[in-house]
Amino acid sequence: MSVLLVRPAFTAHARQSKAGFTKSLARTDVADSRFDGLPKIFLKGLYDLLNHQARLGNRMKKLFSSLFVVVCLAGDTGTCAITATTSAAPIIASQLTNISTRAFVQTGDNVIIGGFIVQGTAAKKLIVRAIGPELIPYGVPNVLADPTLELHDATGALIASNDNWQTTIIGGIITADQVAEIQNSGHAPTVAAESAIIANLPPGNYTAIVRGVNNTVGVALVEAYDLSPSIPSPSILGNISTRGFVQTGDEVMIGGFIIQGTGPKRVIVRAIGPELIPYGVPDALPDPTLELHDATGALIASNDDWQHTIIGGIITADQVAEIQNSGHAPTVATESAIIGNLPPGNYTAIVRGKNIIVGVALVEVYDIGMGAF
Repeated sequence: MSVLLVRPAFTAHARQSKAGFTKSLARTDVADSRFDGLPKIFLKGLYDLLNHQARLGNRMKKLFSSLFVVVCLAGDTGTCAITATTSAAPIIASQLTNISTRAFVQTGDNVIIGGFIVQGTAAKKLIVRAIGPELIPYGVPNVLADPTLELHDATGALIASNDNWQTTIIGGIITADQVAEIQNSGHAPTVAAESAIIANLPPGNYTAIVRGVNNTVGVALVEAYDLSPSIPSPSILGNISTRGFVQTGDEVMIGGFIIQGTGPKRVIVRAIGPELIPYGVPDALPDPTLELHDATGALIASNDDWQHTIIGGIITADQVAEIQNSGHAPTVATESAIIGNLPPGNYTAIVRGKNIIVGVALVEVYDIGMGAF
């Protein structure tokens, strides 16, 4: 069996032109060749996330302690699902919405698997996307030419699927053609070969799986956009986790998330590798490193081995005890974690293998700051 996990957070920002967003992300204060090309990595998806929020307006073990365990059978990602109990969404000034994670899609266990929870008292309307060719204009090499998308519930059952968003696949929760609705959502993929599903999901736990048609491989995004008309809403999209195969260069794993609302959100961001081994996941990344960047591309925090805090940026004191007390301390010393009290804004978490090692890893963001809201 294998465990996946990620939990981001999100924000209201002024809408800007794509050119302006591209220009802002092209800036970086990091004097390190490893960061060359970083804007290309996370520019796609974050631009869409920002504009989505602007359109809608101002819209985890402690907080979600019993909520989240992602379980899937090794060698059968089709059964992947998150198992958990759901509870009412807390009343908060900021909340988690929308995720865009980029990674290299291979075959078998090494596809992209994104897990998320709908928590609260009402169903939440989402659009889930699998994006590949849209990355080409941003200079991303080796994109996945024809990504497919599956949506599974907490039991592992396939509840929706798509291969080419302009052709709806009827079945499960999809009972009518979705093409017009996708076009009107503001998040229609720009390439016909990409995939999308709109779903009105009741509170529960879900996984989105991205593969390549005919076992093709390449870089892709798995994305989930909250289509709720307002923030706060009766339900939230929380604790989002993505598992993928971490390579080198442009093919590392990048999770983009947004803190949306009026106040800061306290989160723990993790890069997990060896913890996957007991669950039968092959080729786990033995020593994942973690970087946290803001919307300008500036490096604001980093970690390599969670029991050794790296002071700098937003990290001003040793975090080991705080990580231990968070309920989310990694179980292996070579895994990485960062705790941050992040103001509303847009962030990317980047997972690499130390010494250019490759392997399967998780990028995760947990909301641990219920009291801060």
